[in-house]
This record gives sequence, structure tokens and C-alpha cells, in this order.
Amino acid sequence: MTGETDDRFASVAPLVAEHADLERQLADPELHADAGRARRVGRRYAELGQIVGAWDAYRQYRDDLAAARELAQEDPAFAAEIPDLELAETAAADRLQGLLIPRDPDDGRDVILEIKAGEGGEESALFAADLLRMYLHYAESKGWRTELLERTESDLGGYKDVQVAVKGSSNDPAEGVWAHLKYEGGVHRVQRVPKTETQGRIHTSAVGVLVFPEVDEPEEVTIDPNDLKIDVFRSSGPGGQSVNTTDSAVRITHLPTGIVVSMQNEKSQLQNREAALRVLRARLLAAQQEAAEAEASAARRSQVRTVDRSERIRTYNYPENRISDHRTGYKAYDLDRVLDGALEPIVRSAIEADEAARLRALAE
Repeated sequence: MTGETDDRFASVAPLVAEHADLERQLADPELHADAGRARRVGRRYAELGQIVGAWDAYRQYRDDLAAARELAQEDPAFAAEIPDLELAETAAADRLQGLLIPRDPDDGRDVILEIKAGEGGEESALFAADLLRMYLHYAESKGWRTELLERTESDLGGYKDVQVAVKGSSNDPAEGVWAHLKYEGGVHRVQRVPKTETQGRIHTSAVGVLVFPEVDEPEEVTIDPNDLKIDVFRSSGPGGQSVNTTDSAVRITHLPTGIVVSMQNEKSQLQNREAALRVLRARLLAAQQEAAEAEASAARRSQVRTVDRSERIRTYNYPENRISDHRTGYKAYDLDRVLDGALEPIVRSAIEADEAARLRALAE
């Protein structure tokens, strides 16, 4: 084994030490009295556990290869094992190197997903409902839990605006909700004959998707009550008709940033207020991260560029049953399956493109 090969993984030793320290922390009952901290420690432990496992596997193949080469000098029979061991060592080294790519620190977080109708009126609202169904089915396939926070329905049963919380089931950041859904932010374009069209002409409509990493605990984002303007009003349904006889709907305006969040999904004013604050914290966290990234000379993570909310990221072409992602070049003719929740191949193409970009950045 040459020193040059070992130098590639000089950064592993402190990560192994951190993993051992986190293991000790997880064994301490006091840690679990703080749910937010325990969750963060658990995520980091799971992430480092993969690195430690890959490091152990790499060292084992490295040592086996060195032993085979030494024994082959005395017994040629051992030489036959060397090619396979070389391949195994190379594969183990590649896997370890991939795991050492700096990961987005938010990957393990849950998310709040917002789908907003845009260009196209009622047809856009109907497609927003189709996207919501797609994400709910995708979440179900991943074993994630979903919670509908707020919705504003259109006259024909679509959604002008809908917000849903998506919660993961794994401590492994690679399997996190943000790790997968962060690539969904942007403009989604649909080409189809609208249900509202009688002449059978293909129209193009657009829907905006916003994705925010959810705050693990309220203390992560400090909100001064004096910075909030809170209005209450009666909730309304499609067409503006009242659906509640009490002032249960809540609108919170964060005065320093101008961010406005309205909630009317629940019958209780308190529940709507808590849901609005939950969304507000997520938006403030995203705003803080964007400000930090703007101040840095280089983006903190390459995938931020893929979550540009003004960017047209995908086209759903119904006549050709085609789905196209404009960032990665992914294209397939199984739109019907995608809308039923088979989103993983598209998400995987975005993850792989992002990892390749980060590898290039490390090499520069």
C-alpha cells in the first residue's frame, strides 16, 4: 500500500473519532431529553456510520491485497487472487471517496412543500392538484408521512395554492426528505388539452413549486413577537364563499422581511396560528440560508442553483406521455407512471448530476 493512496483519505481519521464520540453521546440518557438535539446527533451518527463502514471495508481489501501480493512471492497460487482483490479495493476506494463528498447539511431535514397555480388560470390550478397527488404518492412509496397544512381550492376542484409537510422515517441524511425533494423547486410546465377547453387544442400552463427545509425546533429560528402582525378572519372556500362562521383563519406578516403566511385549513384559530408559524419558520430559515450564500464568494452547495424558484425545471407533455427535466436532460415516455408517484428516476438523475458537480468542484 503506497503512502499516496492513504493520503486520499487523510480526512477520515477525524470523522472516525467524531463517530465514536457521537456513539457515546447517544448512549447518554440526557441527550434524549432534548428531542431536537438527539435528532441532529442521530442524523450525523448515521451519516458518519456509512463512512466508517466504507473505511473499514476499504482497509480490509487493502490489507488482503497486500497480503496476497506478499504471499504470491512464495506461492504463485496466491497470484490468482490479486486481480479480483485489486478490483474490490478500487471499488471500495471509489465508494469511500463518494461518501466523503461534503453533503448538504439540510439533507436529513423534513420539508414543507408549496404548490402554487400560475400561468393558465383554472387549468394551472387543476395541474397543481395533479402535482400534489404525484408528491403524495411518491412520499407514500418512500415511507414518508404527509400532512396537509393549507389549501385554497379553485372553482373546478384544483388548487390555487396548497402546502403540505413531508416527514421522513430515516436518520440517514442520504434518505432524507430534503435530500430528494429539494430538486423540485421551480416552474413545472404542462402541455395538454385542458379540461376547460372544448376545441381540443393543446395549451401550455405553469405551476410553481417551492420547497423549504423544515425547522427541527423553534429555537433554530428566532422570531420576535414584536416583528409579527397577526390578523384573523373568516375562512372562505372556492369563489370566496364563507365556510366558517368564526374568525378562525390567521394571517401572519413578518414585518422585517415582508413574508406573509395565511392559514385557514383548521377550524381552530390556535391550530391555524401554529401551522402558520411553522411555515414562517421554514421560510425564514430558507431566507437566512440564501443570505449567507449570497455573501459567500462560492455557493455553499451546488444544488441551491437547482432550486431557483423562477427556473423552468420540467415539462409534462400529455399528448406524448413524455416527462422532461431541463436541468439534467432526463427524458422518458412514462408520464402516466410519474404522475402516479414513480418520481424516483427523475429525482435520482438530479442527485447524480449534483454529486458529479460537487466532485468536479473538489477536483478544481
